[in-house]
Amino acid sequence: MSKRLPPADLPNMAAALRAERAEMLDFTRGLTDDEWTAPSAAAGWRIADVVAHIGATARSFYTPAGLRTSFAASLEQANEDPVDRRRNWSRAQVMAEYQRAGRRATTLLNVVRRTPAARVRAQMAELGRHPLGLMIGGALVFDHHTHLRHDMAPALGRPIPSTDADRMRAVLTWMIAVLSNQVAQAPVAGLDARVALTLAGPGGGTWWIDEAGALPPSDGKVAAHITAPALTFPDWGTQRSSWRDSDVTVTGDTELAARFLDTVNVI
Repeated sequence: MSKRLPPADLPNMAAALRAERAEMLDFTRGLTDDEWTAPSAAAGWRIADVVAHIGATARSFYTPAGLRTSFAASLEQANEDPVDRRRNWSRAQVMAEYQRAGRRATTLLNVVRRTPAARVRAQMAELGRHPLGLMIGGALVFDHHTHLRHDMAPALGRPIPSTDADRMRAVLTWMIAVLSNQVAQAPVAGLDARVALTLAGPGGGTWWIDEAGALPPSDGKVAAHITAPALTFPDWGTQRSSWRDSDVTVTGDTELAARFLDTVNVI
């Protein structure tokens, strides 16, 4: 049986989370009140709602709310409910929860990553089971990165915040882990022949994907090779944009690659 993905680098993920929290705080401090209540690029959510969502998600990792998320039929619906409950909160209330919950989630990650609990697999709605350390760090870094750079800054016409290799590696590690579970749950016809996915640039790498999920590349053949900049994957990999309109190139079995790419939608 093929060896699946190796454990995530949790020390770097903890540093990535601290950096993303600092980036979010720097960004939100500079917002006017009109920008705070302006629509984001996330359908139905204002900028305030996006921040409330991230704060509520961080809080769910150390409160009973996390159990509801674990067994929710739909993660998207599970995300909507906390946002609805916070919709009338003041800016100060939203930011206070975001800062408090973020600190506690980061502390939890720093504790968990030093113990065997980091490898205990926990359920996250339809995203499947993931090691607890990866779930806390990966999901939160991914949430910060994607919402800030693809839902908040562009909607306000503000410059896209920079990132670095550690943060991108955390984002991509989580996305590939989720994608691996999604593929295993709903295999793409012909994927037993395997495709290779190379994401080039900061934090990037190459993964092989077959009908059982993702695995590190090894000797052997793949039917198709997909290549794209790592920085673009959080956009088209979440179907915020189409991979067909992005800088994605395919060699080999283009039909198989297209069938696979059409299913990629990391929540």
